[in-house]
Amino acid sequence: MLKNIRLSLVLLVLCGIAYPLLMTGVAQVIMPEKADGSLIKTESGKIIGSELIGQSFKDPAYFHGRVSSIEYDAAGSGSPNYAPSNQDMVKRTEKDLTTFLKENPTVKQEEIPADLLTNSGSGLDPNISPEGAEVQVSRIALERGVSQKRIYNLVEKHTESRSLGLFGEPKVNVLKLNMALDQLK
Repeated sequence: MLKNIRLSLVLLVLCGIAYPLLMTGVAQVIMPEKADGSLIKTESGKIIGSELIGQSFKDPAYFHGRVSSIEYDAAGSGSPNYAPSNQDMVKRTEKDLTTFLKENPTVKQEEIPADLLTNSGSGLDPNISPEGAEVQVSRIALERGVSQKRIYNLVEKHTESRSLGLFGEPKVNVLKLNMALDQLK
């Protein structure tokens, strides 16, 4: 019995304390920005978010991200696992569709990419598809008094390709894109 207790304590110290501290130290040395949460800062150094966690943008002069059933609250990530036939899901989607069409009157329903009306698995996705960004360009250009071409160029500049050219889909980080909007003169 005493042997089992000693073994448990050794494993606890190794796996519960030593290993996490070692990995944290290695991560801080090898990739400190990622180890600290991939934080996005203003030019003055103020932290305004993470490139890994989405934020809610309601102002019509900004790009809007994906729907988040948890309002991008990272304390409790996840989203409802509703089937497409679930009435709560149908109502939420219809409400979000109506809101989007009201905010973007030049867009037809069939032009709206699915990612703008669906939750991500975590409810924290910071990215939208390039199509999801492009469909919002006319609203943003009108709100900001800027040409659509300038906004399209920003979307193109901030579109990230597939990881290693193979994995995932092209994406646009909404926070980074909105920061670039604020830099337009």
